[in-house]
Amino acid sequence: MDRESTTPLLDSLTGPAQVGNLTDGQLQQLADELRRRIIEVVARNGGHLAPSLGVVELTLALLATFDMSRDKLVWDVGHQSYAYKLLTGRHAAFDTLRKLGGISGFPRREESPYDHFGVGHSSTSISAAL
Repeated sequence: MDRESTTPLLDSLTGPAQVGNLTDGQLQQLADELRRRIIEVVARNGGHLAPSLGVVELTLALLATFDMSRDKLVWDVGHQSYAYKLLTGRHAAFDTLRKLGGISGFPRREESPYDHFGVGHSSTSISAAL
């Protein structure tokens, strides 16, 4: 690839556990990179920008605080999960978001061990978590 990556920090991460080791400056850089990547892919493939862009810092805080190999995160609105997908092993496949044979626009249990519930648009998270 001849062009320089616009998401170097995101590209360097291999799993959600690394988020907790980042400095405040790196977390801000990562938030910017996540938003850039989400906008880039959704502009091409379609999707819902606002829910995912609105929870970037929340996603980083959750991943920095909880152990995703042990703790279970259930999203209420599936379209909030784009940053989560990028940080839980689907960064390389994110270009396929919402494409036939690609990754889903929602969390899917079959897609990742980090997706504990196949949520759709909303309002099923409390019953699923219980």
